[in-house]
Amino acid sequence: MAATDGPPILKLGADDAIAGLVLSVEAHWNQTEEDWRIFLRDGVVFGIRDGMRLVATAALLPYSGNNAWISMVLVTATHRRRGLATRLVDACLETARKNGLTSWLDATPDGAAVYGPLGFTPTLQLRRLKLAKPARAEAPRSSSATIEALRARDRRATGFDRSALLSAFAQRSGSRIVSANGAIALVRDGRTARHIGPLFANDAVEALALVGAIARSETAPLLIDAVASQGAFLEGLTASGWTVERPFQRMRLGPATATSEEMLFAVAGPEFG
Repeated sequence: MAATDGPPILKLGADDAIAGLVLSVEAHWNQTEEDWRIFLRDGVVFGIRDGMRLVATAALLPYSGNNAWISMVLVTATHRRRGLATRLVDACLETARKNGLTSWLDATPDGAAVYGPLGFTPTLQLRRLKLAKPARAEAPRSSSATIEALRARDRRATGFDRSALLSAFAQRSGSRIVSANGAIALVRDGRTARHIGPLFANDAVEALALVGAIARSETAPLLIDAVASQGAFLEGLTASGWTVERPFQRMRLGPATATSEEMLFAVAGPEFG
């Protein structure tokens, strides 16, 4: 079957959030219904149906400075190896090209082998780690911080203005922005685990101290998507009980549009797996 054959590609709407969540639950991703609603509200989500059932998706979320993020690339198990993901990613790329956008995505090692020949360039190597059993919760030893402080450091680290996205995360029930000794991080709910990120610090010692303080004040499992080049940070996490679940690769298609001026230790998730 050619990549252009098959059922039509549709643009999804707000009513499709639950159907999208069904796909990410099947894939064991950590997204919530609220995550899906961000993409459906602020981006464009393409989908393919089999009858009334949503069987595949891919989303494009615009950022500032002519950038956009491709995510939510999901195909239900019964419909894989039919070229559906390829068709949907192509729809995202075509939309990005028409709007002059540089495209970003987070890829598994297998995915990176597919996206590389399409022209995607590797940028950050990342590692997802999990702390399955945080220590018994203690009174927080970190202080709360403002969304303005988090957004400012995020802009310096990524070169993007993600104010709307970070504000949406921070305003959710259960979210908190914490800081200590020069480090700052966002902690938010996921479907199966709490997620730490983004996390900014001046060095690995500061970053590890803040993660430790967060872990001591949490009872649910925790996830963090750490920058692989921050070797001391990764070693400190694994030494304190975190386990590496999987690697993934951040990739870019199009010209670089941003430079980093801030130390980034953990990202907000593979947008936002």
